[in-house]
Amino acid sequence: MTIRVLIADDQTMIRESFAILLNAQPDIEVVGEAGDGEEAVRAVAELGPDVVLMDIRMPRLDGLEATRRITGDGDAAAKVLVLTTFDLDEYVYEALRAGASGFLLKTSSAHQLADAVRTVHEGGALLAPTVTRRLIQEFSRLGGKPAPRRERVGDLTERETQVLCLIAQGLSNLEIAGELVISEQTVKTHVSRILIKLGLRDRTQAAVFAYETGLVVVGE
Repeated sequence: MTIRVLIADDQTMIRESFAILLNAQPDIEVVGEAGDGEEAVRAVAELGPDVVLMDIRMPRLDGLEATRRITGDGDAAAKVLVLTTFDLDEYVYEALRAGASGFLLKTSSAHQLADAVRTVHEGGALLAPTVTRRLIQEFSRLGGKPAPRRERVGDLTERETQVLCLIAQGLSNLEIAGELVISEQTVKTHVSRILIKLGLRDRTQAAVFAYETGLVVVGE
């Protein structure tokens, strides 16, 4: 199946460069481009892409608000991959909270770019250790105040709760399998059930949920 991608960035050169790199992949097609957040939101509604490469700093409507509108639209299935210049960009954390599925450095190679699109499309995590640490730092600064969704954790089994906590710590399926002494396929099954029960889009959102609800407490 071909992955349909929309590129949103106010720099024409970046849009065109990414389009060339992605269109060279046999399983990826760039179906549109947007020069600002408003164009991105409109293009998602019109074109129905699977993945949106979203720059944060854009005119008229920035990438944060555009991400909120896209991921908040119940009819939109597009997943947002944030484009950033630095891996500790001050807006990365807010972008994840807004509904982004991960982030990608603009300096990434063609191989990394294509793999990132595939990973996000499949619902995998695209959260580097530096960003995981940033999430922890942010919740530490905010006092780790639980969000109103805390009661939804009760829908999880004990094993699913364990898996969710390990996801929040940035562990891969293979690492979680080793930690809990279960098969990797069993971990994948638990992850799928967690996302369904909590109404989350992917592993990245699951990690944010775990911190926001106080399930994972900073410092423990």
